[in-house]
Amino acid sequence: MDEPARDGYSAVTFTAPPAPGAATTLDELVDRLRLLKSWAGSPSYETIKERVNQEWTASGRPASELAGKTTVVDLFRSGRRRVNTDLIVAVVRALHPDAGYAAQWHQALRVIGGESTAAAQVRVQDALPRDIAEFTGRAAELEELGRLLGDQDGGAVVISAIEGMAGVGKTLLAVHAGHLLSRRQPFDRVLFANLRGFHPDPAQPPASPAAVLDGFLRLLGVSGQEIPHAPDARRTLYRKLLSGIRALVVLDNAADAAQVRPLLPGSAGCVTLVTSRRSLAELHPAVHLEVDVFAPAEAVRFLRRAAPHVPVGDDAQAATRIAERCGHLPLALGLVAGHLRAKPGWTLTDHADWLDERHRDRRLDTGVELALQLSYRDLPPDRQRLLRLLALHPGQDVDAYAAAALAGTGLGTARTHLRHLRDDHLLQEITPGRYTFHDLVRVHATTRAHDEDRPADRRTALTRLFDHYLAATTTAMNTLHPAQAHQRPRVAPAGTPAPPLSDPDDARAWLDAERPTLVAVSAHTATHGWPAHTVRLSRVLHRYLQGGHHTDAVAVHGHAHQAARQTGDPAEQAHALTDLGVAHWRLGRHEEATEYLRQAMELFRRTTDAAGQARTLNSLGIIADLSGHCQTAVEHYATALSLLRRTGDRDSEARTLTNLSIVEGRLGRHRSAAGHCTQALVLARRIGDRDSEAHALNNLGDVELRSGRALPAGRHLRQALALFRQLGNRSGEAWTLDLLGTFHLRRGKQAEAAECHERALAIFRDTGDRDGEASALNSRGEAANTTGHPADALTHHTAAHAIATEIDAREQQARAHTGLGRAHHALGRPDQAREHYRQALDLYTALGTPEADEVRAHLGTLASSR
Repeated sequence: MDEPARDGYSAVTFTAPPAPGAATTLDELVDRLRLLKSWAGSPSYETIKERVNQEWTASGRPASELAGKTTVVDLFRSGRRRVNTDLIVAVVRALHPDAGYAAQWHQALRVIGGESTAAAQVRVQDALPRDIAEFTGRAAELEELGRLLGDQDGGAVVISAIEGMAGVGKTLLAVHAGHLLSRRQPFDRVLFANLRGFHPDPAQPPASPAAVLDGFLRLLGVSGQEIPHAPDARRTLYRKLLSGIRALVVLDNAADAAQVRPLLPGSAGCVTLVTSRRSLAELHPAVHLEVDVFAPAEAVRFLRRAAPHVPVGDDAQAATRIAERCGHLPLALGLVAGHLRAKPGWTLTDHADWLDERHRDRRLDTGVELALQLSYRDLPPDRQRLLRLLALHPGQDVDAYAAAALAGTGLGTARTHLRHLRDDHLLQEITPGRYTFHDLVRVHATTRAHDEDRPADRRTALTRLFDHYLAATTTAMNTLHPAQAHQRPRVAPAGTPAPPLSDPDDARAWLDAERPTLVAVSAHTATHGWPAHTVRLSRVLHRYLQGGHHTDAVAVHGHAHQAARQTGDPAEQAHALTDLGVAHWRLGRHEEATEYLRQAMELFRRTTDAAGQARTLNSLGIIADLSGHCQTAVEHYATALSLLRRTGDRDSEARTLTNLSIVEGRLGRHRSAAGHCTQALVLARRIGDRDSEAHALNNLGDVELRSGRALPAGRHLRQALALFRQLGNRSGEAWTLDLLGTFHLRRGKQAEAAECHERALAIFRDTGDRDGEASALNSRGEAANTTGHPADALTHHTAAHAIATEIDAREQQARAHTGLGRAHHALGRPDQAREHYRQALDLYTALGTPEADEVRAHLGTLASSR
């Protein structure tokens, strides 16, 4: 019999299952798992195991992959470095079979495990990769695909079973089939994504379906702010946009059916091709096509077509022998074909004899290793070296500038090498100018690098690469935000070719394109001996990441904090802790944010860094304001202003004045708030800080709205919106849209108000800004009440109140209670209305804001009607 009381919580009564999202470490998450077990009545581990296996068996999982009791017990033990995500989510479902709750655990596990950022980094394309001219064989498979497609009579088609082992040519077949279908009858839209189901690097997990949908929707013309936050809503919009058109969707390298399902179009005329190393038999409806190695005759035809000018020699069966040595595997045959072309004067017989000699040295059943060795051997030494170094790159893909930095060559030379490596099937060109590896080639090249390059040489190459990214990032940030250049660490030019980033649009596009790589670089440099690069990259990137990439910010600044602790640099620790605090409050984690900022404040005081203290006080002031401690916020801002005026940091002074104006406006001190905001605007324009200018304009518009001056408010808010969009600051854009919605509502423009609030809510959800999400939901509720839709208002304000309570945002709680009171009053429920108004009054009174008088008036109206 199991001992249910050993989890230590049996004597405690729980009214709700524990929230996993509050956990920040694996130990904390395991602690919540034990709490969940207790909440569920402390079932035995044997019972939990049986429930898990019953579910897995029903889903078709083989007996060899079912859970054992010991494995389940281990999940509940602290001190673990890793957990099995699939198993722990299955255990959660066994304890509380609610899909939404299990999804919360899955998300928490991915965030804590560091997977969410990597899984969200995925490149999508609106065109097929190029078809190879020498495509050979697969006649039976292509005929079968053509027959299946022809039998559908325009109906939705899923070809999920382009399945087979690595290197068998699944992607080439899918791409070739797609090109053939397009030539037969052009598609209206083509979408392609590598789902990264089997990447050899654990730091590159399978792509998140939600992230792929985000990318597909953008390719289909949906702006970022219009993309829904919820995965189901994204899928619905995706299917709606593909309805009525002829579309081809290619989903390459899928991990499993669960990854694929959300990405399937559901309308007639759409064709979906999916490739995977696993069987996707549970994917319905689908037609399954298993791809094996080439038949012997196909393999010979492939070789003859790939190397048409190589004579046969004495042995008429030479091509057959070569194909056998390659195991008839398409990847191996393609690599060997490059070897055939690289040996002028050799016959097929010579090649076959030589392969036989090589084969006698070792057993290579599949032929892959042999083919890779031969392809590699035939490369010029400098191209061999580049291939080895590219495999060391910590990101998903590279461009010519990164290749030039790794190899220490010119840009033209790097581009030439990359093209040749692509033509020799050693690299894949995923989009024009960006290259990645087939998994097997990456493993081989990595092994070669460790065997052939001295550790010192590998380190030198990677240092050049990291210098390149640091220098280019600094150039891009100085172009976008020149006024803050003095706040960033000084970074020397890299000494290798640099991309042109003097234009703000080019700088922003480069940062957006390279963001996944920069996150990966920050992780690698922190954990492999380049802590100074991690720290400086974090410092340089913080303003860009604040613009809406908050999860990435947690990752980058977290690595910087780790690196600064390694080097024992208290000043850099303080900067990283401050940036971590900002990222966490953006995500609504006020308690964690405050703790990080307090640690930073102590370090800045110890190092007598007045500017650092001021910046930290600014962030502490924001959190105090959001949490309802307005007077504390005012004190923080006043102290920060005093420090900044001593140091002469005009940019930070402008931001602090803007923040001070926000809390003063909230307290009803409109004249003072407007004065501080105007000072901030003048300062920002004087020093050329467009980001600070946008924030000042936004908050000036807010003050004017609060004081009833709608026309100037609208003008200032539109100016702020244009600036935020030019800078790519999605957080600022969302807050301004939220205020513009209120502006339009007060002018009776309901459609414009609804559009602004919807777009603001979409951005807040996309960026993870919980404060903003609560505000936008309250705005939607206020609009619903104003336009006579109290039932909708109840929905929006209830959702806002749940978020505001979770993150302890007192003003948003008060707004929600006020809106709920109005809605219940309109629906003829005076008792519920009175209760919500009383709670709103208590909150507004504690905040010291003038909205308390408005709520008293509502209560008076209720009393009169009674």
